[in-house]
Amino acid sequence: MKNLSIGILKTDTVRESLSPEFGEYPDMFIRLLKETDAELNFVTYDVEHQEYPNNINEVDAYLITGSKYSVYDNEPWIIALTEFVRELHREHKKLIGICFGHQMVAHALGGRVDKSSKGWGLGVSESALTSPESWSTGDNKFNLLMSHQDQVTTQPENARVIASTKFCPILACQLEDHVLTFQGHPEFDKFYYRALMEVRRERLGDELYFQALEGAKK
Repeated sequence: MKNLSIGILKTDTVRESLSPEFGEYPDMFIRLLKETDAELNFVTYDVEHQEYPNNINEVDAYLITGSKYSVYDNEPWIIALTEFVRELHREHKKLIGICFGHQMVAHALGGRVDKSSKGWGLGVSESALTSPESWSTGDNKFNLLMSHQDQVTTQPENARVIASTKFCPILACQLEDHVLTFQGHPEFDKFYYRALMEVRRERLGDELYFQALEGAKK
């Protein structure tokens, strides 16, 4: 049987001061997913620099990473990625979106993304699936590390909101049987998260910085 292959759509670069220790975002996802299935194969496409597969069937599924950018930025590579997501949806290719990827899927498929009036979403978000899903196993509760200002405020037509919090009402979405998106970061471990918050401390201010670190202890 052919091993499943996942195309990672890389939408940002890890800070130069952090990448030697933690790797790039695709490395984080590969480490995470290899724990579930060591036989998975991965191909990285640097879509921030307009690198795409020659054919969407080069891999079995796609995953869009997080990014410091906003999906509503008028950047050529973001516009190109928007069109690629629409193509994947038309062809019913399996697609996972994480953080920026969650927002990109909503943006591309008719939803809406805005900068949250509540400010930064930081620390650990404790949530649960609203109902058992065919792909879920056991306990429907889950925790995700959060680091975002933008949020999906309207999900795409026919998309189901499958997890929600007071701070982030559209925390996760499923669209038909081929699209799954989450606002949080399953690929981040607490060590990378703490290092990232340290780099952002001046930008966040001490109150948010300590709030993020305290939340990450959960």
